[in-house]
Amino acid sequence: LPDALRFTLPATILFAACFVYGAMSGSNEVVAVKASGVNPLAILWPAFVLAFLLSLGTVFLNDMAVSWGRAGIQRIVLESLEDIAYAALRSQGRFGNKRFSVNVKEVDGRTLVQPTLTVNPRGAKAGVTVRAESAEIRCDLEQGLLVFQCRQAKITHEGGDVVAAFDEFSHSIPLEDASGSGPGDRHPSRMSLVDIRTDVPRQREEIVMLRQEMASDAAFAMIAGNYTELATRHWRVEYDVLQNAKNRLARLYTEPQRRWSSGFSCLCFVFVGAPLAIRLRNADLLTRLFLCSLPILLGYHPLLGVAVGQAKDGHLPPISVWLGNVVIVLCGAWMLRRVIRY
Repeated sequence: LPDALRFTLPATILFAACFVYGAMSGSNEVVAVKASGVNPLAILWPAFVLAFLLSLGTVFLNDMAVSWGRAGIQRIVLESLEDIAYAALRSQGRFGNKRFSVNVKEVDGRTLVQPTLTVNPRGAKAGVTVRAESAEIRCDLEQGLLVFQCRQAKITHEGGDVVAAFDEFSHSIPLEDASGSGPGDRHPSRMSLVDIRTDVPRQREEIVMLRQEMASDAAFAMIAGNYTELATRHWRVEYDVLQNAKNRLARLYTEPQRRWSSGFSCLCFVFVGAPLAIRLRNADLLTRLFLCSLPILLGYHPLLGVAVGQAKDGHLPPISVWLGNVVIVLCGAWMLRRVIRY
């Protein structure tokens, strides 16, 4: 629900502003207000205040959606993983991800007929294939495991040689691997603002440590006269690790700015939508909504996407994600000036 509301609230308040102020303008209420000597801002500021408060709520939803909301979705997936696996095997004959895959000839009730289980462990370990006459899937939530109970099973390595054969064989896969999300996932886009604030100093310390390690390794190599060591692939790996750490720090800086700017899109949308709806006094609702959405579709979203991508890569400062909001506010200020003057 929070994940959906953070996208629907800005569009909803834009629709409301177009509907209300377009109807007021079409009924000549704005003309009456101006003829009475009252500034049109008197009928606009309640919408701006409401949009500001709603923007704060949207920022909260942005933070809740990626922390509590997605964690809840992941929990529901883990609890339903057994049913999801059986449904996929019945309909497609296959279930899995990059960590493992299961192929079956058919599914008879809860029994998998002639299943083939392929497991790709983390790291450099060789993959393992289990072929059985039949098997069943059981989800152990207490242990956090997806258990395959196989009968008449043969185990082979990547080379194809049979390693062992069992009448009864049980193989377990962590639920995190089975659901496709690795353990300890600390991607900035899935962290709360509080966690990001505490994770930034740790990421800085990690970058300093990596630089010091590279500097000390280079110094030892030059002191020992081992200059060929400086041209090995080892340095490319360390450089990539350092760049990944820098990119993660840039994402940690960008993510809070992105959530705040996305949340305050509610205020920006009303700031441009309400004056434009007043100017289009004789247009119908769909026309007003379409014309009010044009600056957002052609200006806000492209600028937001480009700025977020460049800021996460470290090519632009994190504050650049507000560029789309600034453009929308400038368009709204120009329209508001025309409403007040004319």
